[in-house]
Amino acid sequence: MYNVFCLAFSFLFFQYSFSQSVNLQQLLEEEVLGFRGDVGIYVLHLETGEEAAIHADTIFPTASIVKVPILVGVMDKIEKGELKYHQKLVYRDSIKYGGSGLMQFFVDSTETELSVLMSLMITYSDNTASLWCQALAGGGERINEIMQSLGLEHTRVNSRTSGREDIWKKYGWGQTTPREMARLLVGIRKGEVISPAASGRMYRLMSNIFYDEYALSAIPPHIQTASKQGMVNASRSELVLVNAPNGDYVFYIATKNNEDQRWEEDNEAYELQRRISGLLWRYFEGDG
Repeated sequence: MYNVFCLAFSFLFFQYSFSQSVNLQQLLEEEVLGFRGDVGIYVLHLETGEEAAIHADTIFPTASIVKVPILVGVMDKIEKGELKYHQKLVYRDSIKYGGSGLMQFFVDSTETELSVLMSLMITYSDNTASLWCQALAGGGERINEIMQSLGLEHTRVNSRTSGREDIWKKYGWGQTTPREMARLLVGIRKGEVISPAASGRMYRLMSNIFYDEYALSAIPPHIQTASKQGMVNASRSELVLVNAPNGDYVFYIATKNNEDQRWEEDNEAYELQRRISGLLWRYFEGDG
């Protein structure tokens, strides 16, 4: 029994010593070497405060990750009583938008409700539902006011937003920095965005993601995560908060100007996301 105890203690001490001797910043910098494009990364362990950053304050396109600020905008309206979570709505073909999602295949005059739009927007990254949610939230202008009130200087909705036509041409639907978007998700996790109840609802929605073959695939399936993915030809990015046994950690991996614009599973950015996600899990959890 004594020998077993000593062996276990030695393993734990080695694991602790290893985690303390490895520099996370250096590991990440080595991981992005050779990537054919621009990379931004922000990592924060919520309990220890340990962080690492690579171009974390550089503006990147959000692609579909802009749907997190849109979600905040809708929840703000619900909190104020201007919308209801189960509010009945009627789908019209006039709002159909292509790309990702299921709502574009709805039959005209289909009855639905706001909760369905919000779920489709986050879980399946539904573009039609997201644009509808953006309008219901008061438009990009109102959502950007909320982002400003949260102290987010660069996180903005650009598409269909007055005065942002030129910047839309540069960044697309939305823009952010790795540090700011991670900060927004941490605020949601802590119940600080809109209200504890609103934050809880948003976190539940972000914990139910269809696109689990990228960064999420490197995290054990029994571990809860809240996330959002954003993907267009030259920009593939992911936002993830992991409810890990040794404490929550958040990371944002942003890319732009990517040379590899294929939509295959071995796309260079997808591989980078998987590697970094696995690296962070091993670093913080010492598992595998």
